[in-house]
Amino acid sequence: MPTTPTGRPAAGPDPGGDGRDTDPPGSPGAPGPHRDAPAPARDGGTRRASGTVHSRGPGHRGAAARRAGTLLAAATATLLLVTAGCSDGDAGGGNGEQRDRDLGSQNLDWRPCPAPSEAEGGGTAPSPLPGGTPWECSFMEVPRDWAKPDGETIELALIRAKARDQADRIGSLIFNFGGPGGSGVSTLPAAAADFERLRARYDLVSFDPRGVGRSQPVECLDDQELDEYYAQDATPDDSAEEKAYSENLNRYDSACEENSGPDLPYVGTTNAARDMDLMRRVLGDDKLHYFGISYGTELGGVYAHLFPKNVGRAVFDAVVDPTSTAVEGSLGQARGFQLAFTNFAEDCVARGDACQLPGSTPEEIQQFVLDLQNRLEKNPIPGIGDRELTQTQATNGIAQALYSKEYWPLLEQGLDEADGGDGSLLLALSDAMNGRNREGQYSNLQAANAAINCVDFKERYSLDQAKARLPEFREASPIFGDYLGWGLMGCNHWPVPGQWETPDVSAPGAAPILVIGNTGDPATPYEGARAMVEALGKGVGVELTYEGEGHGAYNSGNKCVARAVDQYLLNGKVPASGTVCR
Repeated sequence: MPTTPTGRPAAGPDPGGDGRDTDPPGSPGAPGPHRDAPAPARDGGTRRASGTVHSRGPGHRGAAARRAGTLLAAATATLLLVTAGCSDGDAGGGNGEQRDRDLGSQNLDWRPCPAPSEAEGGGTAPSPLPGGTPWECSFMEVPRDWAKPDGETIELALIRAKARDQADRIGSLIFNFGGPGGSGVSTLPAAAADFERLRARYDLVSFDPRGVGRSQPVECLDDQELDEYYAQDATPDDSAEEKAYSENLNRYDSACEENSGPDLPYVGTTNAARDMDLMRRVLGDDKLHYFGISYGTELGGVYAHLFPKNVGRAVFDAVVDPTSTAVEGSLGQARGFQLAFTNFAEDCVARGDACQLPGSTPEEIQQFVLDLQNRLEKNPIPGIGDRELTQTQATNGIAQALYSKEYWPLLEQGLDEADGGDGSLLLALSDAMNGRNREGQYSNLQAANAAINCVDFKERYSLDQAKARLPEFREASPIFGDYLGWGLMGCNHWPVPGQWETPDVSAPGAAPILVIGNTGDPATPYEGARAMVEALGKGVGVELTYEGEGHGAYNSGNKCVARAVDQYLLNGKVPASGTVCR
């Protein structure tokens, strides 16, 4: 659910914009990225909602080690940071430097986009935009190992829609919608209506980062095994359940190693940032113009640190706190989702008899949910087809619905129906978070989430260490605390080590970056925006506050936020730092 071991949630498109929002890699059922969450369908599939993939969803970096799917690191990863982390973007010398130049001059073969692959979530080919502008797709070659730029290459999948006004075109605007693990190739067309104003002067561009979708996707368990994995008890209560939980995490991680072992050391955020700078060059832009949401803000921060001179106009929305460790991120998510649930419950109570849930106070509604969770742990109820709704999936579904205020009616209805013995709606919400479609096929969102989180973050928690942290997680959130606390184990069995305690996003000399914090964001708590501004450094981060609900701000419908972002990206007008939109 809410997050992975590292605290980055996993998740599918998120309704507002994916802190690393997602489940802990090890946690079955964590909410997904990164982005607006896909709307659930009663038949067990999902309808894509326009919006961003929230990155590292309820587990944002939060589940503590797998940032919502977190997994992965490599012995070489540490070396990559040292040898590939030059702030000016140079790759080194000799043959490697020549190869880097050669890759920068590659020509992309843009063609009509096919339907999204199973790993990208499936569906149909994207329809033309208003006015008939088609979506075009291509592949870009990048070094598999940036420490060896003259070595083997892999291909990254890209998508674009050209600017309406080519004569006044600024360049490309590259999007990352979160996760980590979300497919930009499938999400950008789904969310395009939210960014149509920006297409006036930008080619809208997104991509599947390495390990994601069509870009050398990480593969772990098969679909049937994932159904079982996400139904498991992720909040063990005795030694037998603890043993089963640990074994399930080990089985998952072993499957990732067996199916994608050679790729696991290279899927981290540092490599993705270097890929983006190569993408900038291949697209013909002097500067990287960028829109990062949820985990995409962390990726953008790492990019700015590595290539401060190459930063153009950039916006960070639904901001990940770059100063928090995996466990701190998970605790932050626990508090964030608890706050969002309290706001939901207060809204329900305020509607009086129109509220379908029992209780005349938010505390009574919370107790109703806790009682439901306890019942489901012992006795799952019918869900969709022959699948039942378990406690873990119910918790995951609740978290998914808190990504956007628009989903509150679904949450209210789902809880009411589950109380009456029908778990189909909460299970559909959980499926949406985990990337399961109506045919029972899973995207590779959570697998990539785990791999990226575990390669990024060094923290590894044993069973005993996770248990010792449970009291503070329960205090942070009665509803989500146990789930996120146990999620700290997500990267414990991962086959490669992590790179950092926290990412370095300091970017002296970079152009202004507009950093937007939402006071009611459950997956990437508001405090992360201020931390990002301070970490970027004086004169770089420009803080804008949105007093609202949900994950992200730009696609919330708030005109003040939209105006500030549009003025900056389209006209270069930076708002005053400290601006508040209500």
